Amino acid sequence: MPSPIESIVAAGTKIWLDSVDPDLVRANRALGASGATSNPIIISDLVKTGRFDDQLGKFLGAGLADSDAAWALTDQVVAGAQEVFRPVWDQTRGDDGYVSFELDPLLEDADCPLAIEERSQRYIELGTRWSKDRPNRMIKVPATPAGLGALEELCARGISLNVTLVFSMRQYEAARDAVWRGAQRRKSLDAFKSVYSIFISRLDVYTEKYVPSLSEAAQGQVGIVNAKQIWQANQLFWADKQTPLKQEIVFASTGTKRASDPPWKYVEALVGSDIQTNPPATNDAVQASGRTFRRTIDEMPPAEVLSEIAAKVDGVHMEQTLMEEGLRKFADPQKALLALFATKRAALG
Repeated sequence: MPSPIESIVAAGTKIWLDSVDPDLVRANRALGASGATSNPIIISDLVKTGRFDDQLGKFLGAGLADSDAAWALTDQVVAGAQEVFRPVWDQTRGDDGYVSFELDPLLEDADCPLAIEERSQRYIELGTRWSKDRPNRMIKVPATPAGLGALEELCARGISLNVTLVFSMRQYEAARDAVWRGAQRRKSLDAFKSVYSIFISRLDVYTEKYVPSLSEAAQGQVGIVNAKQIWQANQLFWADKQTPLKQEIVFASTGTKRASDPPWKYVEALVGSDIQTNPPATNDAVQASGRTFRRTIDEMPPAEVLSEIAAKVDGVHMEQTLMEEGLRKFADPQKALLALFATKRAALG
């Protein structure tokens, strides 16, 4: 009998770990995970453990500024995770086995002095730099005006992309179209790979606060419905494009926020296709559940629930609100990471 995670993979879902902790990467690879993702919070948590003090001391001792040392360590940790998943990348000929590397979140900080076009150019420069000689590294770019403005050129340069902070169909379509324009500028589509990270649980947090009138049947379903609708649109768009590799949805923010929800709520609702990037605790809960999961990605709530969601949820306001919150959660952890490096510098002497 397959384990719970094995049943998810057998049903057609790829599991990517929302961590690059070396120990968790190896453990989750053994469970069936086939990729991973990183962000400043993950790197900060690793630095706080003290496990990387020796390497950090070398970077700082070499005269690197806090920011440069932070990026050097991030590069090293992500590269280590890439080594674990590289066999998957080789076996699937580039269709799986990636580790995502998030570009500088401070480009989205409210205090960033650069114009949108200048931020886009900076994303292009950084994406080109951090993807060089890293074949199973995905460059993570947010679906902001500046991020969207960088996607076509990044893709045209042959870079594999993970478009993140996607909350709406509008963002997804803008990102997908920009990426496809870039892909068509390539000499070949053989290595063209892109994924689109749709955030899920944050939508349900939003509706509990801003749309309390939703019925019990609809409340807590908005994130799932939105993700499935975008998944359906993605399936339809790429069906006739004949790309050798799959262009996929990443179901992100799959950890539950309500204590009354089973920890596998979002995992279970999105089984059967594409990618789930799950926090370690969520994968642990799934594995401990003893459940056998089946394909559910095609299943929607009843028509009356879909109609109620469409009638009561203001999609424009939801996207704007979640993007404002998302950008704070995007930039603030990078500031905290840099502050942590300054503290480490003082402690390490």
